[in-house]
Amino acid sequence: MSSHSRTQPPPSPALSTLFEQGGTRTRVILLTGPSGSGKTSLAARSGLPVLRLDDFYKEGTDPTLPQLPDGGGADWDAPLSWDAAAAVAAIGALCRSGHTDVPVYDIAASARVGASGLDLGGAPLFIAEGIFAADVIADCRAAGLLADALCLRGRPTTTFRRRLARDLREGRKSAPYLVRRGLRLLRNERSVVARHTALGAHPCARPEALARIAAARAADVVDA
Repeated sequence: MSSHSRTQPPPSPALSTLFEQGGTRTRVILLTGPSGSGKTSLAARSGLPVLRLDDFYKEGTDPTLPQLPDGGGADWDAPLSWDAAAAVAAIGALCRSGHTDVPVYDIAASARVGASGLDLGGAPLFIAEGIFAADVIADCRAAGLLADALCLRGRPTTTFRRRLARDLREGRKSAPYLVRRGLRLLRNERSVVARHTALGAHPCARPEALARIAAARAADVVDA
């Protein structure tokens, strides 16, 4: 899913404790971009451990879910549909200890269906990817945890086709909902990228993103 709402989640105190506990050598690359831009496949190709930020969506029964203005139900593309505090707490735990428990979210059911452990295996760098990753750039940078922040961008029509094919294949929502949402996101894609850029993400295509990830890995090897 993809963010376009003007409203941002309130700053989370989750990383404040980390500030007080001293520095950490483990850092995070935040990978964001419009829904369907290829974040998940790029993160997998990087070879780094990956934290899936989409698993921190709120449940469909949460009364704080933002609603679409046309009465079409929950607005899953608004940042307030996402539990930013839990996400930054997981990032902080990974940077501090190299391990954390994360929810397993079923998008089709709009619900958390379990939990799993994520262990970095001693890696000094990991990727946290999701459409709301830009919303925690400021927290991660202030805590000294940020290695880089990237926003994948491409042709909006290509993103539209890729997203719709994926969402229909995975049965994420009903077909009419997915078509309506896809057209809305197609119209809004450039503003989504602009918002992520304003929050501090570097807009780039896949080759540049991979090059920057490789550079961050090389820098961590030198610093080790």
